[in-house]
Amino acid sequence: MSLSKEKSLLTEIEPYLSRLRYEHNHWDNAIHAYKETERKHWNEFNKNTLNRVKSVAFESTEIPLPYVHVLDIEKVGYIKPHVDSVRFCGRTIAGLSLLSPCVMRLALEKDKTKYGDLLLLPRSLYIMRDRSRFEFTHEVLPEDKSIFKGKCVPRDRRISIIQRLIPKQA
Repeated sequence: MSLSKEKSLLTEIEPYLSRLRYEHNHWDNAIHAYKETERKHWNEFNKNTLNRVKSVAFESTEIPLPYVHVLDIEKVGYIKPHVDSVRFCGRTIAGLSLLSPCVMRLALEKDKTKYGDLLLLPRSLYIMRDRSRFEFTHEVLPEDKSIFKGKCVPRDRRISIIQRLIPKQA
C-alpha cells in the first residue's frame, strides 16, 4: 500500500480515535493498551483501498462483515496469544498494518513450541485463513520481546484495519 493511501485512511479514522482513551482491560483479556472501533462507511478513496483488500483476501462468493474493525495499539500495547472466536468472524481475516512495524507470532495451539514470527511492516497486508485462523494462536509481541531474525524491532503506536468474513451459521 502506498504512503498516500495510509495517510488517507489515518486522516479519516484519526478524528474519532483521538476522542477515545487507551483501554487496559479487554473483554477476553487478549489486548493491552488499545482503542478500537468498527466503521461501516468510508470516503470513496478509502472504500476503493478496502475493496482492493477484499478482492485479494476473500473469494468472490464470500461475504465480508459490513463493519471494518479498527484497532489502535499504543506503543506499550500488545496482543496476547489467542484464536479469534468463530462467532465473530469467518474463515479469513485480512489486516492492514499502519504506522509502526511489529512482530506477529503464530503458534500451533496444541503445541506452543511450534511457532513462527512474522515481521509486519507499515502499510503491509496480512491474511489469515483456515488453518492459520483456527489451529494457530496469533499475537503481537510487546516491544521488549519484539525481535525478528535476531534484531530488535522498535515499536510505536500501531493501527490495524481488519476486514473479516461473516461467520458461518452452525
